Amino acid sequence: MPRPRGAAPVAYALTFTGLAGAYWPVVIAGLYGAGALIAPPTRPPAPEFPDASSRLETLREYPAEVDLPPGAAGRLVELTDLLDGLLAPGWVSEALATDPEGVHALARFVHQDIPESVDTFVRTRWWTRVAPGSEPPERHLKRQLDLLHREAEGPATGLCEAETRRRRTHTRYLEDRGL
Repeated sequence: MPRPRGAAPVAYALTFTGLAGAYWPVVIAGLYGAGALIAPPTRPPAPEFPDASSRLETLREYPAEVDLPPGAAGRLVELTDLLDGLLAPGWVSEALATDPEGVHALARFVHQDIPESVDTFVRTRWWTRVAPGSEPPERHLKRQLDLLHREAEGPATGLCEAETRRRRTHTRYLEDRGL
């Protein structure tokens, strides 16, 4: 049996003490509904990362359980795609493995920053119903995801610049050999 939410216990108390009178069904339904509107909605649990190989996939699935605004959902897809490209097995992840700061930043994105951004959005979203006129949490989520995307582009840009320098160096090497 589901646990009564909000003002339902008050409605039951009014009914059993006889204060609701003949209108007891209306009192119970009204107070139960009011309590359900005021109480925060249930939210999905924070993601758990069972092993290293499923971390990014878990991160992709977690926000799918939450109703994100379209702009934020699109930015989150872009961010997870960028992280997926950086963490996919191959030369990029091998090159990134030599940069401890980059590895730390990516681990922080996956384990802390993105789940925290989505979780705080879910926790504060319902407050806009209770406190109209406050700054919408959608704006903060979009801004947070923009900042994280900009920061995640740093390691990608660094790898691109390193490969560009490597290509130019090899070209000069070949030119100096007279080929």
